[in-house]
Formats: sequence, C-alpha cells, structure tokens
Amino acid sequence: MGMLTGFAPFIAFFIAMRLASPLAGLASACAVSLFMCLRMWRRGESLKVLEVGSLALFALLLLYTVMASPQWTVATVRLAVDAGLFAIVAISLAIGRPFTLQYARERVPQEYWNAPRFLAVNRHITLAWAVALAIMVAADASAEYVSAIPLWIDIAATVAAFAGAVIFTVRYPAAVRRAAEAAAAGQTRA
Repeated sequence: MGMLTGFAPFIAFFIAMRLASPLAGLASACAVSLFMCLRMWRRGESLKVLEVGSLALFALLLLYTVMASPQWTVATVRLAVDAGLFAIVAISLAIGRPFTLQYARERVPQEYWNAPRFLAVNRHITLAWAVALAIMVAADASAEYVSAIPLWIDIAATVAAFAGAVIFTVRYPAAVRRAAEAAAAGQTRA
C-alpha cells in the first residue's frame, strides 16, 4: 500500500466532517483506519506507523467525543486531528525511523535500505510532511483562536501545505536519483 494511501483516513475524516459532523468524521476515519490495518494484517504485510498511529488517533478522539461530548468546531476538531498526525510524523523523525521508510522499503531493493542517500531522502520527505503538518496545525489554531482569521484561510493553508508535501514526496526522490546518475556519469567520463 502506498504512503499516500495511508492518508485515506484523514480524507475520510475531512469529507464526513464537512458533510455531516465532527463525530461522523471521526467515526468514518476510525473505520477506514481499522479497515486498512486489518487489510494489511490479513495480507501478511507489515503494519505501518502511519496506519497504526491513525487508528489510535481516531479511536481515541472518537472515544473522547462520545464520552465527553465536547462541542467541537470545525477548526478545533481539525486542530486535534492535525496535531495528532503531526505528533506521529514528528515522533517518527525524533526516534530516527521516518515513517516513509516503511513505504520506501516496499519499492526499493533491500541492498539500498541502509544506504546514506536512501535514509537521507526518507528523512527529507518525512521532514517535508512535518513542516506541512506544522503549517496545518498553525492554520487550524489561528482559525480557532484568532477571530480575525476566517475559516477559508485555514482551509486554503491546509490544501496548499498538503499539496506541497505530496508534490515534494513525488518529485524529490526522482530529482535525487537524476542527480546521482549525473554524478556517476560525470565520474565515468573523468
């Protein structure tokens, strides 16, 4: 399963929250997370940090919502979700196991898994996601706690940050590969 597919619960959350309610968004995201984890387990695939972290995040937020009945606004529930996702990504970086490694190792031969370039590319991609999520958290907090900032700015910042991270995730490995090939070709001529 690709890394971007790992964000499916967050997309389900956003759609259901906007169409129905924060509770519906959390329940939908929890169901999608559970489905994804069960599917990986059933197929004998390794469970990924992003999928397991998402399941824990949405299950805890859903339980909290059912038990405590908070009056979520769109911005506060998005703030909680984006902060939780940021924590998952930041912790993976802090412990030296960027969440992207699990996905990259499914596509890259094992002989490259410990190569400095492979590890650096994954750190950079995970860092790009951490920056995007930090922007999203800041936008959510601003929309909730600064009355002069309208919700559409929060949404625009979120879409821009997410799109930027996706584009970086797709393009950066190819750029690094081209640079390495160019360097190798230069050394061959010398």
